[in-house]
Amino acid sequence: MEYRINPKNGDKLSILGYGCLRYTKKGAVIDQAKAEKEMARAIALGVNYFDTAYVYRGSEATLGKFLAKGYREQVYIATKLPHYLIKKPGDTETYFQEELSRLQTNYVDYYLMHMLTNVEAWERLKSLNVDEWLEEKKARGEIRAIGFSYHGGTKAFQALIDAYPWDFCQVQFNYMDEHSQAGIEGIRYAAARGIPVMVMEPLRGGRLAEGLPSKAKELFHKDDSSRSPARRGLEWIWDHPEVILALSGMNDIAQVEDNAKAASERKPLTKKDLALFQAVRKEIDAVEKIHCTGCGYCQPCPQGVDIPNCFRSYNVRFSDGWFKGLKEYFMMTTLREKRSNAGQCVQCGKCKRHCPQAIDIPRELAKVSRKLEGPIYRIAAGVAKKIVRF
Repeated sequence: MEYRINPKNGDKLSILGYGCLRYTKKGAVIDQAKAEKEMARAIALGVNYFDTAYVYRGSEATLGKFLAKGYREQVYIATKLPHYLIKKPGDTETYFQEELSRLQTNYVDYYLMHMLTNVEAWERLKSLNVDEWLEEKKARGEIRAIGFSYHGGTKAFQALIDAYPWDFCQVQFNYMDEHSQAGIEGIRYAAARGIPVMVMEPLRGGRLAEGLPSKAKELFHKDDSSRSPARRGLEWIWDHPEVILALSGMNDIAQVEDNAKAASERKPLTKKDLALFQAVRKEIDAVEKIHCTGCGYCQPCPQGVDIPNCFRSYNVRFSDGWFKGLKEYFMMTTLREKRSNAGQCVQCGKCKRHCPQAIDIPRELAKVSRKLEGPIYRIAAGVAKKIVRF
């Protein structure tokens, strides 16, 4: 495993971090046993940074149960304050104590203001004395490093970087988002000020791994069949010295082993590699219609729409053909007791307010419904309804 030193505090961090948003679930409950096997394997392979958040349903508790079995001192925990839920000064301590309880620890190594949007949002928190509270926790050793996670444009990100003496930051970054979100310009801005950069969504929720268009997969395979698309995506990120680590939402032993191998065998990218990524980008841009990462922040929908899977199926319809897209859509949203298809959307807009990618979700769901819920779908859905009832 390759490690990089945090210039702020000297921590030796694995370049591969474990993102705890995408644990496998049985129904609505996280599969604890499966998650623990995967995390234990990750630690055995050298991963020492685990990232979770208050609003990741069940995630903090799952991680806490696992770490309590003797792993706590082997890893660094990162979790996040849901600052958008803070209404008065005392709320901060309430949420933090709940997080400590879930995590079964008495301190957090890396604590983030979750999805901080701009300087105005930070000023609101300061008016509630959150900055003083953070400094007090840090002085007591209950929080070791203070940072923020961010989705948005470069200029607002740079302003946030200058708004407080942060210990680190976390941004979305991958070879498709090089010049969007905070982007390479923002990352370099933070690094130039000595602020370590952690990367989330390195594979866009798996879209740059299993979800690539067939032509993009062929380009990678033809170049070197021994390196998976996921490995390629991580290698691209690690080639940026400004990045301390990249978080991967691993939920399979094979993913853990492949990603850890990539982090152990990484080599600098060549001009040939960079040209290959440029070709892959063109293939993705040609077919990807909705830039959804599948993070699930838009869920639950009041009408029961499975927004991430609706968007995934829509993209598959363009990348791998009409039939495959319709088949995925049918299986993921319709062939179930409670349907979750795009046609159930009533345009309330609740989801749109929570999307880190700033997707106009109601508008895009209307497109999904028009493209995937045509006559053939309606006939099949009617048959499926009878089968499910039976």
